[in-house]
Amino acid sequence: MAEAAANAAEIAKVFYTRFSDNTNALSARKLECKMLETVFNYGDGTQKAVTAWGDAQESLLAEPKLTDEDRFELRMAILQRKRFDQRVDAKSQDIERERGLRELIKEYPTKDEPYERLLNMAATSPEEKARSMANEVLALPVSESVRVKAEGILRRLDASGKPLDIKFTDLNGKEVDLRQMKGRVVLVDFWATWCGPCVGELPHVKEAYKRFHSRGFEIIGISFDSGYGFDSGKRDLETFVQKNEMPWPQYFDGQAWKNKFGIQYGISSIPTMWLIDKKGNLRERNARNDLQGKVETLLTE
Repeated sequence: MAEAAANAAEIAKVFYTRFSDNTNALSARKLECKMLETVFNYGDGTQKAVTAWGDAQESLLAEPKLTDEDRFELRMAILQRKRFDQRVDAKSQDIERERGLRELIKEYPTKDEPYERLLNMAATSPEEKARSMANEVLALPVSESVRVKAEGILRRLDASGKPLDIKFTDLNGKEVDLRQMKGRVVLVDFWATWCGPCVGELPHVKEAYKRFHSRGFEIIGISFDSGYGFDSGKRDLETFVQKNEMPWPQYFDGQAWKNKFGIQYGISSIPTMWLIDKKGNLRERNARNDLQGKVETLLTE
């Protein structure tokens, strides 16, 4: 695929170079950028591929025939591509990306995407900065979906030591209410079948369940799966759960990253594992590290 995309990018360049006045010249330049992105994604991901992709983007950005919408989308794509530029260290990349997103927010205040990308950065930032960025977005006239996402980040930051509002009907039709599970230690596992690290953690989660379930340890799975439609995604999840012998309840709404509880608690990466103590309060937001030790500590309280 990478080889075919490279050939397509070259053909597109030949076309818009030879026929610069043709009505399809601009489309050819856009195609070149898309194909060079594919070369990077499906090839070896080298700096050479990133540089070629970036050169095409910057050349296209100078094109006066671009519409305002085209220019916005291209600038968003450039910010995304710069994350892979090995010539710039990660800290500098983050600084430049944040600056670029703020510029786009100022120029395109009604577009959701820059706000959402800024909140994605906030979600993985230190707590003080994350809180500041979320509050900053909430002070702006943003859409409801952006507002909900910012509120989720703040809710996550404020969740420690408090009960979680998680109530649903699981895959088997069983009603699950975290608030009704006091007296037990509960792992809330935000995960997905397509998430390699999540699947990699599964043996450890199962081992903890087997060791501590009889002593009052429970697990609630919050699946970020989607599939090709709700029904197919649900069937795939059911098959995976059955095959891997996961007896605990699973929440599924088919919304992937727009998962109800993921949005509610600002979950931006998975696996995310939270531990609830016997009083029903969130005690640990990083249960992945030494899960069994942390479960045992809470069970002995």
